[in-house]
Amino acid sequence: MFTGIIEELGQITGIVRHDSDPRLTVRGPLSVSDARVGDSICVDGVCLTVAKLHGDSFTADVMGETLRASALGDRSEGDAVNLERAMRVGDRLGGHIVQGHVDTTSEVLEVERFDAWRRIRFAVDPAHARLLVDKGSVAVDGVSLTVSAVGADGPGATAGDRNWFEVSLIPETLSGTTLGALAVGNRVNVETDILARRVARLASFSGDAAAVG
Repeated sequence: MFTGIIEELGQITGIVRHDSDPRLTVRGPLSVSDARVGDSICVDGVCLTVAKLHGDSFTADVMGETLRASALGDRSEGDAVNLERAMRVGDRLGGHIVQGHVDTTSEVLEVERFDAWRRIRFAVDPAHARLLVDKGSVAVDGVSLTVSAVGADGPGATAGDRNWFEVSLIPETLSGTTLGALAVGNRVNVETDILARRVARLASFSGDAAAVG
């Protein structure tokens, strides 16, 4: 489990995409300072298991499907990534509960800049749009954020409209994570709130429960 509070900006120093042996090497001095082989580190919102440690870097095996289904597949050597070590029992939960299991990817639709902060709008598919609520929690590239608005382009929130959500980024988030460099068209990893997913799953059985009762 993670909290979505990014501990450091790491850098991809190696990436192998071959299906036979896909792996990612990341430089992250803080992340590896107390890491052991088998530990979990969240990389841009994706929970990865440390397979090797070398100096100030770690290597993780990455399933080919993970590269295809997440924005990690868009990353290249030299790119910055958000890093967070797994939380300890008893730690302060500064963000929200993040599993490191990416639900979907979203495209940046708009970036609005203000003096000290920024508003970013992301596209989201209808299946996941229903899990995002105004003032609710969402993890974008592993960063715990509060949803500041939700909606859909067009006359109404129908399946034919383009659903979106917005977040507002404070200076600390802009400077301490990769989100400050986002531009229109960029793809990010999105993990919806685990509570919303559980409620939606339970609600999907409501008709069956009524029938049984």
